Amino acid sequence: MQIATRQFADTWVATPAGRVDHLSAPQFENELARLVTQASGGSGSLVLDFSDVEYISSSGLRALMIVATQMRSQQGKLVVSGLYSVVAEIFAISRFDRVLTVAPTLEDALGQCSAAALAAYRQSAAAP
Repeated sequence: MQIATRQFADTWVATPAGRVDHLSAPQFENELARLVTQASGGSGSLVLDFSDVEYISSSGLRALMIVATQMRSQQGKLVVSGLYSVVAEIFAISRFDRVLTVAPTLEDALGQCSAAALAAYRQSAAAP
């Protein structure tokens, strides 16, 4: 599993790719713990862009719940975006789409986090 990260103003974006299953969940959880620390340092937010995630198992859902709890305890926001096909179905069946804040796109997720993050994202997208 690969996880790309970037920052837009006060919001960190993690973009995992591949499968989040029992083999990759520990790496996923460790990377997210690092990002929670970075995001909470500035009272920021964390967006998980799942547009490249093919599958998530119960181990991956457990990691998400841990991160959500940590972000809530630090008054930070956690938004998941880009759920497609199988992953969206897994979120619906497990009701994670009701437990976590889910946005259809990365842009929508950044808008839910902060105006500064959305502006920084739009500026980076417009840059040549």
